[in-house]
Amino acid sequence: MATRTQKDRTPKEKKNLSSAFNLGGAQAEADPLLSAAFQLTGDYEAIESLQDPRCFVIGRTGSGKSAALTTLERANKEHIIRLSPENLALQYITDQQVFKYLRSLDVEIDSFWRALWKHVLLVEIIRKRYRIEGQYEKATFIESLKERITKDSGKKRALEYFSEFEDKFWNEADERVRDITESLSRNIELEAGLGFDFTPIDARIGALKSSAYTKEEKKQYVDRFTRVVNQSQLTKMNKMIEVLDEDILDSHHNHMYVIIDDLDLDWVESDTKNDLIRSLFRVVHDLQKVRHLKVVVALRTNLLEQIDFGRSAGQEEKYRSLILNLSWTPADLKELIDRRVQVVANERHHSITKLAEILPSKNQRMGDPFQYIIDRTLLRPRDLISFANECISAASGTPYITWEHIKHAEYNYSAGRLLAFRDEWKATYPGIDKVLEVFRGASTRMEIPEFEQRLSDAMLLSQDYPMSESDWLMNLSEGAWAPGETSREKMYGPLIKFLYKVGFVGCAVNSGAPTFATSDARYLDVAGRLSGMRFAYVHRTYHRALDIA
Repeated sequence: MATRTQKDRTPKEKKNLSSAFNLGGAQAEADPLLSAAFQLTGDYEAIESLQDPRCFVIGRTGSGKSAALTTLERANKEHIIRLSPENLALQYITDQQVFKYLRSLDVEIDSFWRALWKHVLLVEIIRKRYRIEGQYEKATFIESLKERITKDSGKKRALEYFSEFEDKFWNEADERVRDITESLSRNIELEAGLGFDFTPIDARIGALKSSAYTKEEKKQYVDRFTRVVNQSQLTKMNKMIEVLDEDILDSHHNHMYVIIDDLDLDWVESDTKNDLIRSLFRVVHDLQKVRHLKVVVALRTNLLEQIDFGRSAGQEEKYRSLILNLSWTPADLKELIDRRVQVVANERHHSITKLAEILPSKNQRMGDPFQYIIDRTLLRPRDLISFANECISAASGTPYITWEHIKHAEYNYSAGRLLAFRDEWKATYPGIDKVLEVFRGASTRMEIPEFEQRLSDAMLLSQDYPMSESDWLMNLSEGAWAPGETSREKMYGPLIKFLYKVGFVGCAVNSGAPTFATSDARYLDVAGRLSGMRFAYVHRTYHRALDIA
């Protein structure tokens, strides 16, 4: 192994590393280096640009979504609104009997969700723009708005929107959500002919059973309730969006960002979450016409994949144009980690300017140390920061990281990444950790017989383990149970594509280097790739944790 000579090391460089030489935290919200060492990328510039329509920031856990949004918030303090679904009383909505009743009848309620999102967003933007805190600010705003738009007959309906909500318009967001929900419940109650008594509305609606209706009665109720749902202020709100563009956010000086994050948390049950996020896509698309407004929504990749756009009249394609997939190259990540090294070195009086200065030298057997580390990441900032921190911790008390330190650090890093993988996907794919365990001790390069045997073992898990909600594994295994099917595409294709998509396995059609989703997400979609596959590889990130040599 090549080593540095004594003359290459200044006395200052000999200062020992310690675990306190930390390159940042795993969570952006608690990362002490985020402000000083944020990596300005083209993706961030796209997020901040009011002219760039891409506003749905998509990425896997650890790809930098929260870091980008936190930086946007800190850089635009006077022009930022941050909304959290947990603070919008959305759980209150889904607990209401009226929504369970309407769902049992298959009543389309997307127009209600859209009205709800628009109402929340409009009020928050206006409150922020005019700093409305008290009665005086409210009255001043209403009067000034009247003066500007009363001459435009087309905008008068926007004023009706304010007057209908009266003082409740200025309540906190969760209170407004409750008021709108209770209003819909009352209207549905009247349409159902329940009349009025002292029994709570929810109890009376909950007593209704869709199964008690004939087919004709059910159709009549669906039509009537759909009409009620559709009478949800959307026309007036759409006119209000025009006022927002021309009279409220009327110049770049008054520009506004709205950040919506944490949609992956368990704020409502999954079916309703799907409906709400799908409706949010449409609302954000409608708000694109407001020139000095950008609503930025962060979504995890797996959450986006669960959204069923089918009920949005085939408009998925136009929503896709609003998506920004966060991606990182090795060069981007190198710049990111070097920037962090510089900040920490300055704070701790080291003369280090980049990570390479404390890494071991390249050699024939092990190769380039930075490339070795990068190859064991999924090209995400969190992975690289985590591995670098483990290496520095292993080298604590010495001035440099050696290959022995890297190998020692790799086990802790790999085990942590395997747990993070489970946590990232377990809500969508319960029991996925058992599927990963099937590959423990696998060959570094699996030939097809070994790979297919392990895939078969994974498929049998749905029979052997009482994994809750394991339909996903059964669905991916359907081809294996079909009589007479023998082709790889039919028997194993869905499960192979799944494991490839989530970044766990890669494949090769010859003895060359494997391809993983980090470099080509659609590699296996090309005809003939599955049938021509000769080798499979578990990603190196998970080798040490799964005892893969």
